[in-house]
Amino acid sequence: MKPAAKRRGSLRKVLGGIAAAIATTPDRRAEQGASTASMVAEWPLPPSTTLGSSLRLKGIEREVRARLPWTVRKFAKAETGRIVLRMLQADADAFRAASATISRMLEGIEALAVLPREAEDILTISSRERHKWLRDGRLKSIGTRTVKMRGRSKAVTFHVFDPRHIEDVLDRDLATAWREEDARETSENRRRGAGKAALTRAGKRTGNPRKTRNSGKDDAPKLEGWDTFEAEGLLR
Repeated sequence: MKPAAKRRGSLRKVLGGIAAAIATTPDRRAEQGASTASMVAEWPLPPSTTLGSSLRLKGIEREVRARLPWTVRKFAKAETGRIVLRMLQADADAFRAASATISRMLEGIEALAVLPREAEDILTISSRERHKWLRDGRLKSIGTRTVKMRGRSKAVTFHVFDPRHIEDVLDRDLATAWREEDARETSENRRRGAGKAALTRAGKRTGNPRKTRNSGKDDAPKLEGWDTFEAEGLLR
């Protein structure tokens, strides 16, 4: 064989060996894709559950995650109109267990108590208004909840509300009516206060001295028989 022919034969053997090695090497990308494939489960959240509040939606997400194991909590998320659980195919057992837990929890989610900040966000009211209307009974509490806040040494206790009551206040726009009522009351109190201040200033300008305990002896009522009692000198 000529030298050129030998070189071509050797090159074919090398290329053939490379092709054989590629054919027998496992497809790492395929294996990786199989291990990273996602399993997804979704649960709808009707408007009556969130009441149009993003804070309420995050509160529901916290409640869902609180019922899941630590290693699974980050895979459950609340999105607009739904709860979504996304996990890897390799975690199929944990995925099934978490799905069952979320399904049970969401069965009564519409009755989940409304937290103070959620009520403010739903009704578009301030904290001052919430406290005032809670004190005078216009906002009705269904009880209190005590939690240990991160970064605080003491636990915090606050009132919670029935979601149907908050929904009724929202639908009837009672917050606006209460706000107008408070404004009229404040205006009336200011008017009365100004009237009292004017009367006080008028009394000071007249300069009428106040009566003392010893003044006006002649005006004091006399007791019957007092003159005789005094004439006999019994007080001397």
